[in-house]
Amino acid sequence: MSKLPLHHRFPKDFVWGVATSSFQIEGAAHADGKGESIWDRFCRQPGVIADASNGDVACDHYNRLEEDLDLIASLGVNAYRFSIAWPRAQPLGEGAWNPKGLAFYERLVDGLLLRGIRAYATLNHWDLPQALQDKGGWENRDTVHRFVDYARHVNAALGDRCAAITTHNEPWVVAVLGNEQGVFAPGIRNRKTMLQVSHHLLLSHGLAVQALRADGARSQLGIVLNLAPQMPATAMPADVKAAHQVDARNRRWYTDPLFKGLYPEEVLEEVGADAPKVEPGDMAVIQTPMDYLGINYYSRGVVSADGKDWDAKSRGLPVSEMGWEIYPEGLRDLLCLLHNDYPNLPPMHVTENGGAFPDAKWVDGRIEDLDRLDYLQTHITAVADAMDQGVKVVGYMVWSLMDNFEWSSGYLKRFGIVHIDYDTQKRTPKASAHWYRDFLAYWKR
Repeated sequence: MSKLPLHHRFPKDFVWGVATSSFQIEGAAHADGKGESIWDRFCRQPGVIADASNGDVACDHYNRLEEDLDLIASLGVNAYRFSIAWPRAQPLGEGAWNPKGLAFYERLVDGLLLRGIRAYATLNHWDLPQALQDKGGWENRDTVHRFVDYARHVNAALGDRCAAITTHNEPWVVAVLGNEQGVFAPGIRNRKTMLQVSHHLLLSHGLAVQALRADGARSQLGIVLNLAPQMPATAMPADVKAAHQVDARNRRWYTDPLFKGLYPEEVLEEVGADAPKVEPGDMAVIQTPMDYLGINYYSRGVVSADGKDWDAKSRGLPVSEMGWEIYPEGLRDLLCLLHNDYPNLPPMHVTENGGAFPDAKWVDGRIEDLDRLDYLQTHITAVADAMDQGVKVVGYMVWSLMDNFEWSSGYLKRFGIVHIDYDTQKRTPKASAHWYRDFLAYWKR
């Protein structure tokens, strides 16, 4: 274990950032020609959002861009990860483009560069145009090609100024939560649909990377996966076997195609006739080499053969307000696992990491979110520990810059290092933001 101060454990070319996504912060849901997304539609369904809210206003980022860019710059980060709302750029997901929507992202990228901050753009953070969902969404293979067209157009508009372009954020969430469990947009509950959706997301990633390279893309190209190490609840063989199967289903279903060109055999056996339709050449496309892999980590998984949820809170273990166990060692373990599993793994960015906490403690106008501060400090330490073991990690980004629309939780859960008063839209940096700023200041010395 290194005895160096934490800020000395990272090289001077390390990427430090904060992250957001379009639907969660932008608002302006119907402004300047923006089309309807699947999340705009989903939020209108009774009972699907915990506080019956929506993303119509969110953090009003669309109208407060300059203020928010100054806020990002005040933290001392050298990178900002954001996503482009496909229906803002292209309302129907095909056909006409929306100049006003694209102009917003041009102002965003130019504003970052003006402040010395690198732009990390994500093409799909879940807000698919509703018009494409009406034609079958990601289950429809044609959506793959519409996505490639969209990626090429965005690259032509912004790519010369973006440090990196991510194809998809967390395809597992789109597939499983959106198309199997139905708790996220578009609200479909069908295992066969989920598996086909996951394949088409990976295929569209590979085709988009190939197309952007052919177009002479200057940005680094990659994908972002939400992953967790899966640990057996006991050393009993049945629990070990169950943990292996969950790992195959949740992690390797995405990483094996990307880095080995195949789906895990044990999952194909499990799903049987529900397995996705894979056309000749698909797996080679999915395996197209990329410049980086983004990792979103929040907690570990603990698996028992009886299928019962492993409740960390009832066991007296620390949890965030989402009920997720706070387990920083899991980030180190995950990074090492990926490093050991895939010799051809590209450099990794931790593209999301953070915690939801109540933020109830205000002191002299400041929010003393010491639980979040500790969360970030211990997880950044876990990244350094993985790097000490030879794992190539090149960046870390806090989720999230600001409190925002937390999907099915609405505005009830706060992940931000900046507090948002949703009545006034006032931004107030929390103690965690001040800590991150000071940590980066020490790192730069």
